[in-house]
Amino acid sequence: MSTKIKLTFQKALLVSVLGTGSLFAQNILTMSDNPVAAMLDSLANQKILEKALLKPVYPKVNKYKYAVDSVPRFEDFVYESRLAKLDATSPFDLIYNPHVKGFIELYAVRKRELVSRMMGLSQLYYPMFEEVFDKHNIPLELKHLAVIESALNPNARSRCGATGLWQFMYPTGKMYGLNVTSYIDERSDVYKATEAAAEYLKSLYGMFGDWQMVLAAYNAGPGTISKAIRRSGGKKTYWEIRPYLPLETQAYVPAFIAANYVMNYPTEHNIYASTPRKTYFEVDTAILKEPMSFDQISAALDVSVDEIAYFNPQYRKGVIPAGGNCLTLPKAKIGTFLSNETEIYAAGKSQQLVALEGSVAVKEVQKTHTVRNGEKLGTIARKYGVTIADLKSWNYIGKKGIKAGKKLIVYVKQDVPVANPTKTDTPKAPQTNLANNDTTAESRKLADKSTSDIKIHKVKKGETLYGISKKYNISVDKLIELNGFKKNPQLLLGQKIKLIS
Repeated sequence: MSTKIKLTFQKALLVSVLGTGSLFAQNILTMSDNPVAAMLDSLANQKILEKALLKPVYPKVNKYKYAVDSVPRFEDFVYESRLAKLDATSPFDLIYNPHVKGFIELYAVRKRELVSRMMGLSQLYYPMFEEVFDKHNIPLELKHLAVIESALNPNARSRCGATGLWQFMYPTGKMYGLNVTSYIDERSDVYKATEAAAEYLKSLYGMFGDWQMVLAAYNAGPGTISKAIRRSGGKKTYWEIRPYLPLETQAYVPAFIAANYVMNYPTEHNIYASTPRKTYFEVDTAILKEPMSFDQISAALDVSVDEIAYFNPQYRKGVIPAGGNCLTLPKAKIGTFLSNETEIYAAGKSQQLVALEGSVAVKEVQKTHTVRNGEKLGTIARKYGVTIADLKSWNYIGKKGIKAGKKLIVYVKQDVPVANPTKTDTPKAPQTNLANNDTTAESRKLADKSTSDIKIHKVKKGETLYGISKKYNISVDKLIELNGFKKNPQLLLGQKIKLIS
């Protein structure tokens, strides 16, 4: 194979794994040795995966008696027979050819560790994918599409702005109901984006009536597929129009077939899943009635901000805004939240009042900017106090950049004065006649009673109701009665416990 042909083949492999809107697609020309391996690594956010996964657990005696470091390889007829079994129960044409073989070796040989991670993440995402796809009556095999789009990373973001597990561009996401603001990017909302992907895939099937063509259209766009059909003389299957497609789309379907293969036959290749810290069945959601920051949730539920961010990737600035938005966390934490919802909101409000007293609140307003001659993204970003990345996220901005006359959506922050509630809501103390000794004595008596008869304990990290009862020489049953607790309550950090009625 000549150097030129080899480089072209590498480019085809690279772009097929990335997809049209996938990560670093515009770096293809600068990639050299083993570009696909380097690119697959970039698809997975290492910091996030470190928090989401534990190391894979290898069985002491595995089914095929492989050594831990063994990397099995097989003859072509083995791959072909295994794919034939998958094909027998699939609406996809899961054929085996040299293009597919290249991707099988990519996943099963060169990128074994990443496949292990994706297998671990699949335990969190695949059950939900299957539930949504079954509801929309589309093939469940399409769950593997997220493997080649984002490596199952909900935070994945391409240089041209495609975002999330399903790598939606801004206009396509808007078309299917995914909103993007400064605070929320629903393309990274795992459930909403999967619903949108199902709707989009179903729409593409309505156009082409063939699932291989749907995959190609998801990658290149339906317009590109229609042009390839015309150029092929009216052919209607993927393999027939393949020579007329862009290089990345020529390799996209082989990559999908290989992903189906490796996710169904990992143990045959001595690949074992990393252990996810939580699976799909171990997490739950709650709808927030009031806005809350990740810091407030972290303090209330004793869960790290990193973990909150991992399970809620759609919130861009560590804040869950008002409007009935969801919080996703492990079931035990969601249970604690629901059991103490009123107290958590109250604590959050008190923190906000302290933070906002005498200051200003920030309100976000959507504006439209019409690009003028000679304007650049950097100029527009500085004008509105936003970043270039924000502009690209809110608008479809392709390789050619922006042109005069294009209308851009911009979210601008405006300061709104915050009234000091203590100045308006606090009632004035009743005036007393200082010459009246009886009144003064009575007032002092009431004041003494209020400070001596009512005691409050603020819960510290690691404290239990039993420990508090011992500290103040009060029975646990008495504390439960005074505070209206249920049996065996779970205390929250900073929660106030009444000690005396």
